[in-house]
Amino acid sequence: MDIGSRGKLKRTAPSSRLSRAAQAVVSLKTLLAPLIGYIGWEVVSAQIFYGSKSSSSNPFAPFFLLAGRVSPPNCHDPRYRKSWLDLLFISYYIVFWACVRQWLIISVLQPLGRYCSIRKKEKLDRFGEQGYAMIYFAVMGAWGYRIMGQLPTWWYKTDAFWIDYPHWDMHSELKRYYLMQMSFWFHELLVLLLGLEKPRSDYYALVAHHYITLWLVGWSYLMNLTLIGNAVYMSMDIPDACLSFSKVLNYIHADRAKVVSFAVAALAWTHLRHILNFYILYSVWFEYDLVPETSRLWKWSNGTYLTWWMKYQIFVPLLLLQALNIYWYRFILRILVRAFFRDKVDDERSDNEDDEERE
Repeated sequence: MDIGSRGKLKRTAPSSRLSRAAQAVVSLKTLLAPLIGYIGWEVVSAQIFYGSKSSSSNPFAPFFLLAGRVSPPNCHDPRYRKSWLDLLFISYYIVFWACVRQWLIISVLQPLGRYCSIRKKEKLDRFGEQGYAMIYFAVMGAWGYRIMGQLPTWWYKTDAFWIDYPHWDMHSELKRYYLMQMSFWFHELLVLLLGLEKPRSDYYALVAHHYITLWLVGWSYLMNLTLIGNAVYMSMDIPDACLSFSKVLNYIHADRAKVVSFAVAALAWTHLRHILNFYILYSVWFEYDLVPETSRLWKWSNGTYLTWWMKYQIFVPLLLLQALNIYWYRFILRILVRAFFRDKVDDERSDNEDDEERE
């Protein structure tokens, strides 16, 4: 139910809600199918082979379990390599993110928005989208921080990107994190291209960003550059979580809190998305020669790909990503100027413009 302009109650059309719920149900069924197949295979194989079959031979396992293990079964720190079965994992988690997104927005965030007196459908949709973004980027930012703490690159020790290359044997947590991030960005690109969200005024910049992100994450995974990939991911996710949180506060009119949170988001964006990413760009341009001499050749069997031209293949997409960040940064600075010199922080733009600052 909505309150009309004259104060009368009017019933909202349920078709969009029903269609979204139906999409969530289809996604859930798709997720359950490999799980049911996995359990069925385990039960049947246990009865036939008396438990001698391991889960690694289960044909349904690669949909949601990591493939390509290279360490022995009893190893306390298992390592993994790339595998063609990773494509099944990515496909499965694209559906997983679709299901999680629909469930969070419809069942959790939109009811919360209505509880917070958000009535306009467009704002309720935006509240749900920003709430989902806040949760995702907060979780992945914290996860990326935890993973970096286990790596030689801890807090942007950039020379470790290249020393001892190739870094082809990944910690299980790093591989899962990387593939789940990749599946998320594939899903986000589909959301944009299929028009599942109302287009924003920076629609084409967002599409370009998603293509560049997928290009970077795909190449870095294939070229055994997951250490630099983790550093880039974390520098993007943490500011996004802060910025989405400030937008959520803006929708519920938490005026003082949103000013503080936006200032924190601006600082996080400045430091992580710009300063630290310039460190990464500097490392690619000036520290690339730290790659061992024996690894400066394209040899699939050895997992080495960093020939001379790969320096530019890495640098140019990162530079393009930085250009997009600067494009969005101008909106952040504009709001900061309005806040400090005009004593006003509300974004007066239309609904399809009010998210321009978010990546």
